[in-house]
Amino acid sequence: MYIIAIGWLWVAFMMALTEPTVTAAVMTFVFYGLLPCSLLLFLLGTPARRRRRRAAEERARQGRVPPTDGDDDRA
Repeated sequence: MYIIAIGWLWVAFMMALTEPTVTAAVMTFVFYGLLPCSLLLFLLGTPARRRRRRAAEERARQGRVPPTDGDDDRA
């Protein structure tokens, strides 16, 4: 899934390079590249986020400690 997003951003970047002004290039990259790509990744990632949330709720309901992200070693 990420390779498609990278390819899409590359094409949008190349399109932006052909614009005559910097403003047009930024607008092209944002509106043809970043916004559609971020929306697509958000929508396609929804099922995985839902599964992770349900698994965390299940662990909490069973009394298990949720896994940490490795930031506990701060002193």
